[in-house]
Amino acid sequence: MTEALASLPTREDQRAAFLARAGFAGARQVALPADASTRRYFRLDGAGLLLMDSPPHSEPIGPFVQVARQLQQLGLSAPALQQVDEEAGLALIEDFGHDTYTRLLAAGHPERELYRLAVDTLVALHGATPGAELAAYDARQLSDECALFIDWYAPLLIGKEPALALRESYLALFGNVFVDVAQRREALVLRDFHVDNLMLLEGREGVAACGLLDFQDALVGAAAYDLMSLLEDARRDISEGLRVALLSHYLVQRPELDAPRFLEDYRRLSAQRHAKVLGIFVRLAGRDGKHGYLAHLPRTLGLFVRALNTEALAPLREWLDRHLPGWREPLPAETLAMLRDTPYRLVQGSAHGHVQY
Repeated sequence: MTEALASLPTREDQRAAFLARAGFAGARQVALPADASTRRYFRLDGAGLLLMDSPPHSEPIGPFVQVARQLQQLGLSAPALQQVDEEAGLALIEDFGHDTYTRLLAAGHPERELYRLAVDTLVALHGATPGAELAAYDARQLSDECALFIDWYAPLLIGKEPALALRESYLALFGNVFVDVAQRREALVLRDFHVDNLMLLEGREGVAACGLLDFQDALVGAAAYDLMSLLEDARRDISEGLRVALLSHYLVQRPELDAPRFLEDYRRLSAQRHAKVLGIFVRLAGRDGKHGYLAHLPRTLGLFVRALNTEALAPLREWLDRHLPGWREPLPAETLAMLRDTPYRLVQGSAHGHVQY
């Protein structure tokens, strides 16, 4: 951290000093609702800017800056960066306003229109060569993520010690699921491409009208991932008819793809993501006290069950049937109450660091 800021006693003091240096001394800050991470955002009243506070010890701001610049070079709408102090983990960025997809959809904005714009944005992103400087979404990363299910969700079904004993065989099976897709280096994968992180920007044309948020965890991997996370959103239902139509809309615009292989990647990554998110939501509730995520567990579980209902994933499905009785059913009310009332200790491995959602 810069020496001047490091000498200040509190994070609030550090933010104030950063704003003063940027010419916004005394600006009124309005805190925005927190999400699943340790980052915080503050709207500077009347300035058209957000103060981004990304603690350098837990979530360094450098990846956000790097990916934002890449997206902007492609003509996509990542927030403009007005001033950045990477060592301090502070930045002044463009304020895209209030029109997240989530809010617009709740207010009755045409669903198909918004989703088609998001899909078109992915088509534009995936038509570009991904930057070589970002890490790969490889087998180890995929494995670390799907471990969240066995570390956090499975213990609710069978207990911590039995879940720990099954960890190695579970990860081996999942490793077989993505042995091929883990080799893909097709696209910049934003990894949090869903309605909470998309905005409609007035006055911009084409894909520039789709504002992008929360992309600092981007890696280089399979193009199918972000499309899958948009169309199989843990926080919102979309109809099967719309999901299929949007998949077709994407594939029609990318005739160069091997469509059967792309769809197979989609299915396998769907199983991986839903396993990961089930674990994350339990962890957020039980460890971090963010209980609102529990409402999304039944939907996510349904998506996971559907993802595994293919011949290729039968070994994993059968393993779950054998070792985790009742895994297809929503968690009982008493288990959810325990997560709300009692700190939940992890099995192993997933407590440190930030796993995005």
